[in-house]
Amino acid sequence: MSKYQTISVPKEVKATLEKAKGDKEWGEYLMNLYEEADEARRIGASQKLRELLTDEDLDKMRRASREFRENFELR
Repeated sequence: MSKYQTISVPKEVKATLEKAKGDKEWGEYLMNLYEEADEARRIGASQKLRELLTDEDLDKMRRASREFRENFELR
């Protein structure tokens, strides 16, 4: 059986979230929100790196990553 926890939030926040979640369970809804936010953060970080790095930098990183994976061994 799952354990449950209570999270205190302002009434206005709960009302807004309840409208958005619709018929979903709170756990499912909050996990979806987290996953969407996490994906958006990763995409944003990737885009920022593309702005900062040149194509040559990205190619060097790809080669280094591939070489690492090809030569990596557990001892």
